[in-house]
Amino acid sequence: MDPIRNPYTPNAGAQPPAVLGRDAQLKNFDLLLRRMSAGRTEQSMIITGLRGVGKTVLLGRFRTKAQELDWVVVEREVSKHDDEQFRRQMVSAIRTSLFEMSPKARWSNRMRRAAAVLKSFSVSVDPGGALTGGIDVEAAQGFADQQDLQADLTDLLVAVGEAATDVQRGLVLLFDEVQFLSTTQLEALISALHKTVQRGLPVTMVGAGLPQIAELAGDAKSYSERLFKFPRIGNLDDQDARAALAEPAQDEGAEYSDDALTLALEVTGGYPYFLQELGYAVWGVADGPVITREDVLLAVPTYEAKLDESFFRVRLDRATEMERIYLRAMAELGPAAQKAQDVAAVIGRKSTQMGPTRAQLINMGLLYTPEHGYAAFTVPHFDKFLLRAIPELMLPPDRPRKSRKKD
Repeated sequence: MDPIRNPYTPNAGAQPPAVLGRDAQLKNFDLLLRRMSAGRTEQSMIITGLRGVGKTVLLGRFRTKAQELDWVVVEREVSKHDDEQFRRQMVSAIRTSLFEMSPKARWSNRMRRAAAVLKSFSVSVDPGGALTGGIDVEAAQGFADQQDLQADLTDLLVAVGEAATDVQRGLVLLFDEVQFLSTTQLEALISALHKTVQRGLPVTMVGAGLPQIAELAGDAKSYSERLFKFPRIGNLDDQDARAALAEPAQDEGAEYSDDALTLALEVTGGYPYFLQELGYAVWGVADGPVITREDVLLAVPTYEAKLDESFFRVRLDRATEMERIYLRAMAELGPAAQKAQDVAAVIGRKSTQMGPTRAQLINMGLLYTPEHGYAAFTVPHFDKFLLRAIPELMLPPDRPRKSRKKD
């Protein structure tokens, strides 16, 4: 079939032809913005789930919906940065949002005050004023200048919320990879948003992150569970997964046989990104217009090779030798969450010895802890990849114990 008309989009965060199985999250986001636009409060959301389940795609749909409702949108993919760099990023984002809320020539007193508070917020990281170029106001003394990120960010978002109310707009922060926020940064964001909720201001944050973010947010601020909903998304059910493959093909004059779809779901597990990757591979080998089970079988090696090269390998390459051994030992036990002591036993070590390795893998975002004492892969089917990439588990050599010196 014509490769130019291939309807599948196996790219990170790329919008697929149809977003299926996510109606509840889309409706909740619409309700959030409409209630806040009406001056009411509503819990915001942090979408959680494994890699490849469509969290970033959902954020893209949220952006479109927010813009349709005339909200100002700030989008950021969180990276591990110190608080100074985080402050710089917030300055840049809020500066842009102020200009988007209203042309500078029409700024009200509250808009100018928000700009002045932004100046104060930026002084510690930008004394020359480069980040706030074009904002010709004096810094607001006594606001956002305490050199305490939590207090300063609260002052800033409250001032921006008041300005947004003046121009009948709203501000939504769409943050991806929220789990990479430091504890200080997460505490500051939650505290600042809490204050805007208390004052009924149209400022909110909707995030996406790995499953551990709900626990991290709860540890940062105990009231976060009342401030946010934490819907978890995963693989699609049978009907939606079939539609994710069949509907784009139908739009291009092709169709899948029932047994082809059945096999495709067995191969992908119904994970959205994997469906796009397999659909793309199948389109490249099928003659059409009917896509058969044989076409899917023929495409599977290409599909697996592409995932191994681009989706899985980049994660394994970041790991040290001992971290790879730990991951491979987990794969030996299967795809489910595994006890720390069971993984250590496979390696021939005690769980206390492997604790630092496990902690680093969690910090890197390769594992998460669904419950105390357990760890699981953050990437679907990562266990299958590890078995392909490392056919034999090579255990580390025992380290000789150092003898104690005699007194």
